[in-house]
Amino acid sequence: MDHNSIRTLGALKKAGYQSKSIKDELRDNLIANIKEGKQVFEGVWGYENSVIPELETAILSRHNINLLGLRGQAKTRLARLMVKLLDEYIPVVEGSEINDDPFNPLSRYAVNLIEEKGDDTPISWLHRDERFSEKLATPDVTVADLIGDVDPIKAANLRLSYADDRVIHFGMIPRANRSIFVINELPDLQARIQVSLFNILQEGDIQIRGFKLRLPLDMQFVFTANPEDYTNRGSIVTPLKDRIGSQILTHYPEDVTTAQQITEQEATLDSEQEQNIYVPDLAKKLLEQISFQARKSPYIDTKSGVSARMSITGYENLLSTAERRSILSGDIKTKVRLSDFVGVTPAIIGKVELVYEGEQEGSVFVARTLLGESIKALFSEYFPEIPKLEHKDAETPYDGIIEWFFEEGNFELLDDMNDAEYQNALKDIRPLTKLVDKYQNGTPDADKDFLKEFVLWALVEHKKLDKKRFTQGFKFNDPYGSYIRNINQS
Repeated sequence: MDHNSIRTLGALKKAGYQSKSIKDELRDNLIANIKEGKQVFEGVWGYENSVIPELETAILSRHNINLLGLRGQAKTRLARLMVKLLDEYIPVVEGSEINDDPFNPLSRYAVNLIEEKGDDTPISWLHRDERFSEKLATPDVTVADLIGDVDPIKAANLRLSYADDRVIHFGMIPRANRSIFVINELPDLQARIQVSLFNILQEGDIQIRGFKLRLPLDMQFVFTANPEDYTNRGSIVTPLKDRIGSQILTHYPEDVTTAQQITEQEATLDSEQEQNIYVPDLAKKLLEQISFQARKSPYIDTKSGVSARMSITGYENLLSTAERRSILSGDIKTKVRLSDFVGVTPAIIGKVELVYEGEQEGSVFVARTLLGESIKALFSEYFPEIPKLEHKDAETPYDGIIEWFFEEGNFELLDDMNDAEYQNALKDIRPLTKLVDKYQNGTPDADKDFLKEFVLWALVEHKKLDKKRFTQGFKFNDPYGSYIRNINQS
């Protein structure tokens, strides 16, 4: 239908346009997309076999929807993507505050205009991108904000009695008629405000002050809620919950690969960062593993959740740390180092809620612990496991490295090393190079320096080496060798 040429109600009738409710609109377009094999919820990873099928079922059932999940689980993104299922354009009575359907006018303005002009009633077209409204529920939200109220200024200007319904100023929900309306963090909405939504969800009408006003609004509601809010800040009142057709549980990514896709898609990077900073595959996995470790850490409140935004901002910090180092050292291009993960700490401590034990240890300690645990968790995927207990004559692949540290003493990786100095420093540990070449022979050369440093950090986590952070960088050493040398010197 050519919306550019249809500008009156009469022309709309001649074109054979038929009105449909927004829920039917969503349903019909979803069916068409499924038949054609089109993906509606693109860019939402890890929900292909869980959340998305349930969401599509709810749309097919014409339900209002509540997306229930912890923070950073793409609840609002899913709601916004539903706009793709709307018709590209729909006709509205021109000048209407509540997007009146020309065939089913609701407002007094639209009814009077159609009675006056008939088929000459002017029509405008509303694009689907304009048919999405969103409100963050906060304790200060009022019924007037959502539903509407009497406007004394309008009454005075138009010299109307307060008994005249033209003095009503419509709130956000009536103004979103024939649209998708999202209320985020629904439990934060006061109970008495939630009650005002009963009639809208069940009967489709609204009540404003003492007016006998029936507006059967055509709405698709999507609510989002966090289980943590049920105890901390409020709850969804039972009668309102009963009126929401489908409640869908969201979740965090179930594997590191999916989490990587989300992070790389959502991270905001400068073009120079993307061109000049190489990120080894292991570095990407390690960053995601930190979030997985955080979600089961005894120091972190698991009920609060660990948002996917932690990995996203951590990735941005990681590249910015490498970028800053390369600027200081004079390298045009550089590679991410494991020591650059120190720069991820601010992204971690700002995204987690600590329990009492975590507060006692401190957020920086918790962040460093998460990094250490992540290194241990991934190490066995790349190298043989480091035995916790060794027999006296037992040999391990790491004996040569530990012996090198015993003989050579301290090994320093400075923050201001350029790439050539960093690479040469690691080459000096010949047993380390042999180990990486033996067990990761097929790994790209660009990743091998990161793997070498990864082995050193893993040996520290398994108590085979010591690591200390000082102002200029990191110092690695064999704890027993240092102890013996100190005795001999004394």
